[in-house]
Amino acid sequence: MLSKADDYPIHQSPEPIAYAGQSRNFYDRYFFNGYDVDGDVFFALGMSVYPHVDVIDAGFSLIRNGVQHDLLCSRALGMERMDTQVGSIQVEVIEPLQSLRLRIDAPEHGIEADLLFRGRAPAQEEPRFTRRLGSQLFMDYTRLTQNGFWEGWIKHQGERLEVAPLRWLGTRDRSWGIRPIGERDVQANPSAEPFQQFYWLWAPINWDDAVTLYHLNDDEFGDPWNTAGAFVPLHGQGETEVMAQVASHIDFIPGTRHAKEIQIQWQRRRGAGEVTITMKPKFHWYMKGVGYGHETFGHGKYHGGPASTYEEHKLDEVDDAHTLHIQAISETHMTGSLGERRGHGVLEQLIIGPHKPSGFAELMDMAK
Repeated sequence: MLSKADDYPIHQSPEPIAYAGQSRNFYDRYFFNGYDVDGDVFFALGMSVYPHVDVIDAGFSLIRNGVQHDLLCSRALGMERMDTQVGSIQVEVIEPLQSLRLRIDAPEHGIEADLLFRGRAPAQEEPRFTRRLGSQLFMDYTRLTQNGFWEGWIKHQGERLEVAPLRWLGTRDRSWGIRPIGERDVQANPSAEPFQQFYWLWAPINWDDAVTLYHLNDDEFGDPWNTAGAFVPLHGQGETEVMAQVASHIDFIPGTRHAKEIQIQWQRRRGAGEVTITMKPKFHWYMKGVGYGHETFGHGKYHGGPASTYEEHKLDEVDDAHTLHIQAISETHMTGSLGERRGHGVLEQLIIGPHKPSGFAELMDMAK
């Protein structure tokens, strides 16, 4: 089947774009977050297409006055990957690798928005994420990350919030490849242990004159299978510096698997020195607000046709011990050979199962 995308020179195989991907679990995803550096307002949007199950879904989440408001939408893709609107949520590419526009039109839930993201620094390609469980390909995807600023407006419960650059910062990523999506396979892989361990940290930070990126996937012994750190000057102000070695240490909130504080340590190349970044979370955003691990609106699930749901969660009532996938909106401090800076960022965390350096030995034991 031909689709609008077939008129663009973007094919990666002899197949039409509608059939792209080599796995039933192929996906192609947008993610955005944004935050008021002087306040406690945060928003996030995720949108993904799943060509082989012919579904597109999206979520928009807004934290304001201590409450997380989540709008989740889904529909059949119809094999048309260029139509990036799902229910009340729309994503539009204005300038590739630089600016994108988000529109939300859900007045029945008190949420409307028109937001433009502009990159502060060039988008960065991260090392390819590949992980197997036995003979089964669990993950195999590429991701780019870009920090930027926001402009536009959000209207919430009748009040309009002006979103202006410098005060409103954030991060976007694009990823595509293979991840678990939709319903689980009914037949277990006999050579694979049951999924019971995953350690993931992601820390994109905005500084006044640069951005930094750090991520970590560890196995149960604390050995990284994918990690990197980079210092990225703003547009036109220098070249990206990829670190020689990276590591991190978390002090956990007792009774949870969430950070009270994290220290990220970098060693620069050619003996240029060391860098320490400290992040102190202020509050948490719960990522099921855009579908990650959601009980009924998980990524790639088909609901029989167009579908949506709306939820509200008071942050001080969420069970942190069992809501594992979060982004912690954080104050940040850099010291070392790159100079001293203070900034703003998020620390994404998903820690399941054993992780020896953290003292976790079971699927869901918590920090003491």
